[in-house]
Amino acid sequence: MEAYELIALTPNENIEEFQSGDTVRVNIRVTEGERTRTQAFQGVVIRRRGGGPGESFTVRRVTHEVGVERTFLINSPNVESVAVTRRGKVRRARLYYLRGRSGRAARIKERR
Repeated sequence: MEAYELIALTPNENIEEFQSGDTVRVNIRVTEGERTRTQAFQGVVIRRRGGGPGESFTVRRVTHEVGVERTFLINSPNVESVAVTRRGKVRRARLYYLRGRSGRAARIKERR
């Protein structure tokens, strides 16, 4: 059996610092057949988990009264950039309670 060479992960410079409660725009590389394009997904970060190479975060958005959640790996080559559009003021790390709320009840105050 051959020894595997360890490859150091270089952090993506296009990923801003963010935390739970922030509204972010994630640009993802999408491959359809032989074409590759960039698709944006904007929503509220409801969790960050892990650390190091396996770190991930989940973004939730509501479109046409349907909640959509996507989980992204921070070190994935498919994540082109993460831009913070709004900083949220929250008191917990996991915002799963947003799943049961809609409209004004799901608002998050802005961090100044």
